[in-house]
Amino acid sequence: MAAPTSADRLGRLLNLVPYLLARPGIRLADAAADLGITERQLREDLELLWMCGLPGYGPGDLIDMAFDGDRVTITYDAGIDRPLRLTPDEALALVVALRMLAETPGMGQRDAIERALTKIESTAGELADAPVAVRSPGNDDRLATIRGAVQRRRALRITYYTATRDVLTERVVDPMRVVVASGRAYLEAWCRRAEGVRLFRVDRIDQLIELDSPAAPPPQAQPGQLSDGVFNPTPELPLITLRVSRGGRWITEYYPCEEIIAESAEHWLVSLRAADLDWARRLVLGLGPEVSVVAPAGLADAVRDQARSALAAYGADLG
Repeated sequence: MAAPTSADRLGRLLNLVPYLLARPGIRLADAAADLGITERQLREDLELLWMCGLPGYGPGDLIDMAFDGDRVTITYDAGIDRPLRLTPDEALALVVALRMLAETPGMGQRDAIERALTKIESTAGELADAPVAVRSPGNDDRLATIRGAVQRRRALRITYYTATRDVLTERVVDPMRVVVASGRAYLEAWCRRAEGVRLFRVDRIDQLIELDSPAAPPPQAQPGQLSDGVFNPTPELPLITLRVSRGGRWITEYYPCEEIIAESAEHWLVSLRAADLDWARRLVLGLGPEVSVVAPAGLADAVRDQARSALAAYGADLG
């Protein structure tokens, strides 16, 4: 992770005063958590703010605050009472993201999205008219068919690409709803083949046919809880341990990890659950020299065997 810059701190300081003004008496620990910094960093920022204010730096011009135990209240803001405005790039990024959500079929709380988009566009000025078209390539017709099947309560026959096993499978499903999680559209349905509720990524449905038979999910088919994401690791899934160098540490932010141990300044030991070992093998191979397998031994052997086969195709030797 890159060291914070002076610009990072300046932006935080400029936002800190209006943040605290809106929350008089907030606990330092709660404020630090909201701002994504440590309590020590927050205290250092507050000490610096005490020296900030209008030109002249007289006692009546500087920012002032009162402490009550572990709580802080701004008593004088020196005119710094509004948060920073969005930069053009930030405003455009928000406009694009909100337009993407608004164009996603099956998205809930569409009214809230439209209201937020209207507010951002009204402050973005001419950027709101930027020629940016947001669409889900290749998914529109598929999503429309899926949404129709959900509304008509019809079963679907789908051909689905399962990324964890790198295979195409054909199955009949009973649609329950269309959901959006982590920026992707999913069909949640009872899978007759697996005899369970499954999430099918819409962009991985290769073919689908709406059947004449009605969708009939059994009583035990209940929608899943997706507030923590699509993948919910459970104890029965294989646990893998990897030694990760700096270039591969991003996986600790992208995947839920059970344990992270800093072995040294260069290497971390990372333990996480995998959907299966085929998925883990592809993850490790994709990270290349940034990672090595500590456990299980079967995963290390599978990675080594595939690496040898790949090198053999180029006349090289793994050693």
